[in-house]
Amino acid sequence: MITLRGKGAIIVGTKRVGEIIAQRLASEGINLAIVYRSSKQEADRLNDSVKELAKRTTLVQGDLTSEEDVTRIVETATDELGDLSFVVNLASGFPRNSFDTLDGAAWDRAMSFAKGSYLLNVSAARHMMSNDGPTRGHIVQFSDWAAWDTPYKDYLPYLTAKAAIDFMTRGFAVELAEHGILVNAIAPGPTMRPPEISEDSWQRDVLDKAPLKRESSPHDMAEIIVSLLSSETITGQVIRVDSGRHLAGPGVE
Repeated sequence: MITLRGKGAIIVGTKRVGEIIAQRLASEGINLAIVYRSSKQEADRLNDSVKELAKRTTLVQGDLTSEEDVTRIVETATDELGDLSFVVNLASGFPRNSFDTLDGAAWDRAMSFAKGSYLLNVSAARHMMSNDGPTRGHIVQFSDWAAWDTPYKDYLPYLTAKAAIDFMTRGFAVELAEHGILVNAIAPGPTMRPPEISEDSWQRDVLDKAPLKRESSPHDMAEIIVSLLSSETITGQVIRVDSGRHLAGPGVE
């Protein structure tokens, strides 16, 4: 098992679920580079909340779709933390596109998140290769419970991008195994009700479609990520944390 304390991690996508995961990583003594694109105030607030838990923290602004930005993010994180062993990337939108609205722009918006994951994985892995030990790093991405074989309506570009994350998890795991870098993914179901959805609708139209009839737990995700980062022989896995939602199928009406 890997000792987590003192290791450096890049974490991207730190709103809501990401905030809980960042705090859990910091509680293990993992030093954090919190990456944000435009929400500096929220990133500052999170940074303040984890400073007492982690020895080192830093904020890095950047856009993952820019190769130049990604290179700078990784270099800055490595310099500021003194180590880069982990990447946890939750960055994603959730664009809804009914079939009559589909166009090239909808595709590009959704696929930009897959491109960002690809660029970050490549750049971070190249830094991790110089780490010591048989296990030199670990990358954790975020997919979706429906991205494999149970798609739902009105999210075709989004789910295609998430399917790319699933495949990249396996592809990068193969590419990086010889360098001692592990790659896995978390696939959540519905998690943390958006403010625009009423509690009644959230329960009736979303949660009741899962066998457990409850939200995916961000705390479960955080615990699984801590376990994954500690591991040395788990790679290429997409772990669903979805209250069993995938067991019920797409729920097409």
